[in-house]
Amino acid sequence: MRLKEETEFFEEEEEREQTMVAHKFSLQPMMKGVVVGYALTSKKIKSFLQPKLERLARNKGILFVAIDQHRPLSDQGPFDIVLHKLSGKEWRQILEDYRQTHPEVTVLDPPDAIQQVHNRQFMLQEVADLNLSDAYGTVGVPRQLVIKKDPASIPDAVNKAGLRLPLVAKPLVVDGSAKSHELSLAYDQYSLRILEPPLVLQEFVNHGGVLFKVYVVGEAIKVVRRFSLPDVSKRELSTNAGVFRFPRVSCAAASADDADLDPGIGELPPRPLLERLAKELRRRLGLRLFNLDIIREHGTRDRFYVIDINYFPGYGKMPEYEHIFTDFLLSLVQSKYKKRAGKPVEEPVR
Repeated sequence: MRLKEETEFFEEEEEREQTMVAHKFSLQPMMKGVVVGYALTSKKIKSFLQPKLERLARNKGILFVAIDQHRPLSDQGPFDIVLHKLSGKEWRQILEDYRQTHPEVTVLDPPDAIQQVHNRQFMLQEVADLNLSDAYGTVGVPRQLVIKKDPASIPDAVNKAGLRLPLVAKPLVVDGSAKSHELSLAYDQYSLRILEPPLVLQEFVNHGGVLFKVYVVGEAIKVVRRFSLPDVSKRELSTNAGVFRFPRVSCAAASADDADLDPGIGELPPRPLLERLAKELRRRLGLRLFNLDIIREHGTRDRFYVIDINYFPGYGKMPEYEHIFTDFLLSLVQSKYKKRAGKPVEEPVR
């Protein structure tokens, strides 16, 4: 019952926000259509540019145009916004050059900012430095250790760092491939030797087998529940051995939003806490499109950990993403018009 009331509260809040945004744009209509150039992988195009998004975008005056990677970017457009998720140094340099010569175009997001969350050695550093704690709870990161080579040295490195088993092993680099999102759970010291560096080892925190995926789109946030790895008891830790490998565990197929969960496990993190966290990370990371994988330590109500950050995640899996994303795109252009008109406007994250 509590989860149902909580869900209804969040839905009512989002409806009010959408109504306010729609009203704002109706009072201050765009002078022209919004052209969004996109450079995405074929997989991303299929999952993100769904017919329902393109249909709603057209109704709001937004046109998505594919960027031809075989032609100079400056010869294409003109664009109001460039939306991208491609890898490679050459593409990053093209975007950086384009940002310098076309400052009037909003690039989502700056390539240098994206690089930080593509490396798990640095991904969670801003969360750790923030050390968020207020009346709604605390947000930290699990203790972790980077291993770049020599798997035989891992047990000694773990002992020196004082990390406790079991440990979650994740690839060091996040390159968008399915493999970079795979993880392993190591139960004993000996099995650590069979892991394959470069990787990050994180202390496993029992969290009731549920994580919260917090989608951030500009100033908007949306939270969904996903099933995760089950808790590990002291008995299991003492009787199990080896390394257990898992594919990506928090996909849409693992949705826990409609599950009958213990409120102590399934209750969403306090919205004021998430809003403050998202605002701080937007500023610190310089990103506007990302999501956070957050867990609540089992047995606590207000102790949370960020275990992963993803740039431009699978928004197609986010409920009502087409409304949230199109409103965000319009807000970017509206901010530019206000700045040109000399009206005060909050400085966007660069």
